[in-house]
Amino acid sequence: MLKIIGILLIVVVIVRFEVPSLLLKKNKKELVVFLLFLSIGTSLGIAQALGKPIPNPMDLLTFILRPINDTLFR
Repeated sequence: MLKIIGILLIVVVIVRFEVPSLLLKKNKKELVVFLLFLSIGTSLGIAQALGKPIPNPMDLLTFILRPINDTLFR
């Protein structure tokens, strides 16, 4: 539980420093991308803190590219 609270506190500090400058500069697209990546990172951090297995991104690439590789090099 303390890990999750720590993660959320860090997220609040990051948002507190970054979002106001993005709003002042009227960088709406950058703000959306920033919040998207921050929410993905926060979700993964909380999932890891709860002990949930986080899938390896290479597994997805292998799943997609293996049939192509097998077809090309037969």
